[in-house]
Amino acid sequence: MNTITTDPLDRHRFPVDEWALVEDEYVQGDEGVTETIFAVGNGYLGLRGNPDEGRGGHSFGTYVNGFHETWPIRHAEEAFGFARVGQTIVNVPDAKVIRLYVDDEPFVLFEADILDHTRRLDFRDGVLTRDVEWRTPSGKRVLVTSRRLVSFEDRHLAIIEYEVTVLDADASLLISSQILNRQDMGDEYHAGMRAAAGAFDPRRAEAFDSRVLQPVLKRNGGKRAVLGYRTTNSGMTIAVGADHVMDTENEWDESSSIDDDLAKHVYRVRAKAGVSTRIVKTITYHTSRGVPPRELADRCDRTLDRVAEEPPSAMFDKQRAWLDDYWARTDVVVGGQPEVQQAVRWNLFQLAQATARTDGQGVAAKGVTGSGYGGHYFWDTEIYVLPFLTYTAPNVARNALRFRLGMLDAARDRAVELNQRGALFPWRTINGLESSAYYAAGTAQYHIDADISHALSQYVQASGDLDFIERGAVDILVETARLWADLGFWRSNGDQRFHIDGVTGPDEYTTVVDDNLYTNVMARANLRAAVRYVTRLAEESPAAYSRMVTRLDLEDHEVAGWQVAAEAMEIPYDEHRGIHPQDAQFLDKELWDLESTPASKRPLLLHYHPLVIYRFQVLKQADVVLALFLQGDEFTAEQKLRDFEYYDALTTGDSTLSGVVQSIIAAEVGHHQLSQQYFLSSLYVDLADLHRNTADGVHVASTGGIWSALVSGYGGMRDYLGDITFDPRLPADWEELSFKLTIHGSRVRVDLAQHEIVFTVEEGTGVSVGVRGERVEVGELPVRVALDDQGPRITTKVPTTSDLRGLMRADGSVITASIPTISIDRYDDDEVAS
Repeated sequence: MNTITTDPLDRHRFPVDEWALVEDEYVQGDEGVTETIFAVGNGYLGLRGNPDEGRGGHSFGTYVNGFHETWPIRHAEEAFGFARVGQTIVNVPDAKVIRLYVDDEPFVLFEADILDHTRRLDFRDGVLTRDVEWRTPSGKRVLVTSRRLVSFEDRHLAIIEYEVTVLDADASLLISSQILNRQDMGDEYHAGMRAAAGAFDPRRAEAFDSRVLQPVLKRNGGKRAVLGYRTTNSGMTIAVGADHVMDTENEWDESSSIDDDLAKHVYRVRAKAGVSTRIVKTITYHTSRGVPPRELADRCDRTLDRVAEEPPSAMFDKQRAWLDDYWARTDVVVGGQPEVQQAVRWNLFQLAQATARTDGQGVAAKGVTGSGYGGHYFWDTEIYVLPFLTYTAPNVARNALRFRLGMLDAARDRAVELNQRGALFPWRTINGLESSAYYAAGTAQYHIDADISHALSQYVQASGDLDFIERGAVDILVETARLWADLGFWRSNGDQRFHIDGVTGPDEYTTVVDDNLYTNVMARANLRAAVRYVTRLAEESPAAYSRMVTRLDLEDHEVAGWQVAAEAMEIPYDEHRGIHPQDAQFLDKELWDLESTPASKRPLLLHYHPLVIYRFQVLKQADVVLALFLQGDEFTAEQKLRDFEYYDALTTGDSTLSGVVQSIIAAEVGHHQLSQQYFLSSLYVDLADLHRNTADGVHVASTGGIWSALVSGYGGMRDYLGDITFDPRLPADWEELSFKLTIHGSRVRVDLAQHEIVFTVEEGTGVSVGVRGERVEVGELPVRVALDDQGPRITTKVPTTSDLRGLMRADGSVITASIPTISIDRYDDDEVAS
């Protein structure tokens, strides 16, 4: 674990701003990290935080969610059922390049004499700004200012404003705005990306060694250019267009040129001292799985025409309005902790950039900020990102689940290939096919089925969207339940337990095992969910039920069998140690000596052969502990404590998925300092590059996990089958924690202080929740629940104008009830549980 006890950022370079990430000094050498953390995107389109001028970067990247190339996976030794087709996200033509020459001297950031530099990613405006004062070789001072956004309102749109002012002299300016296909233009344009890909690291994307984007179309007219391509193997198509508006009182002229991989629009400006020259560049991308590039080019023209009808400021205003609504639903306030607050909002902003306009696509492990993990979708989405979406943006959660539903046929085919009934979703994919060549840590992770089922059930419970189940989502539950019923078996030795053998759990340092606890616990929940919703359809929507039975050829005995298998599921437990073994053989292995393993040998997967790691009790990431969180009502408080303490000592934290879950359970079992260490190490995993791979893109699952760590860890929120409860554990040095939850269409603000929790309905009719065993009905008046030791009680809070937003009703009624205080026997510090 990367132990963080204080703010890890250089505050001289990155000052504290609770609503922005600000860089006050340009430092050469960490371009890969800053390109990622200053990236802008909307879930469909992402632009890395490269310099506008297009030189001196680590990896110049522009990515479109789901736009990928395929390639044959060649195995040294073949076997039936191995993954055959690799998929890798494509670095699409880069339209953000604007080169600048002053008196024929090029402005290259890492070579320039920089007098002042500020870069700011504003979380409220959704805009990346940069202000640079440059002294040219001839001594002229030039101010270069840019603003960049990728629109949340229009998923196909990006805008760059680029302004140049020669402060103290007249000068000749040349500004070359470009669309550049770096992917196929040789090493000089993306040497950094190829060098990075040359080192062994399975977390990085594969490098292409032949042309990927075949030029199909080029169109140049006036201030607008459009390029169109088709990928060599996957056959996907893309068109990118750029339009320009010049705004200056200086004299200027313009010209343009275009070829297959480079379109230029060039301005020559006779600049007067102190007179600004501003260019507004409007960019659009359209992609498809097969629509001809010419049609996509027409779509680009329509997008650019529509934007041209409004002043450039309109898109910036719309961006702010979209984010105002976003933060009204999602903001988490950490009182009295400005450094933590800044990092929290950066993480939440990354969730918007990764998910907001996915619109029919999945959520990639790196979003659209980099090529890490090849742009693939994993189970990370369902377990770490979907909870955030389910409780803050239900429509986006529904879209993400519809994307999985669209993969169901491919999952059925994969199950057949592995000699199973039902459906087996891929561990990593873009197009629905399994893309993991290493089956032991890939395909064997059958738990992906249960993870998707869990996210689907959680969404329906929290939203009340039974219509989604009726319209086909129930098929996921049925086909995954069929997989578990077929994969598991009853042993013939008189054992009346249902076993699942030959699988890999979330911990990739232990593979192909029998009765993995996480898999079995989640499979049991999957089976129960299938029974629950099939039964509910039969009772409440008989027409939808009849269609489903016909569509899936479902028989009554199947549903009965799922229930029996679920209740007889083998859940490993060691009576002697009082813990749940991670799998049937895990406790028989030798312990890995983590304390004696040098930091230079971490992460283990980059320094040890898998067979070495597999022989030991050592974890890449939380496995049993994740089950304790997701299915916490299936374990006692004592079991959670003993399990956490046992596995915490064995967990390397080599995965960024681990820290947030360990933080949540550490808080629940009373290890408060340890919980905060895990939280901070997860909070800064990208901002401080703690895993040394932030250059490959944002760890999106970890950003989702941060929300869960705050809401479920410190807010103590749990949702078991729709019963939402709170058992708060606010850190002793935090003044307050405030967050929003959307439950059955009602948005509730939860304000937690050291000795009370207050629920306020901001939209909707109200909700019923539990607080430490007591029911709380929240309606039009805010409700306060005291958490101190002097007779805690529920009271209706006297509302303020802010609380009721003009309702102005206060009847003074008081509801009293006895609420038990929490009792924890073990603490590892002197903090007192609130």
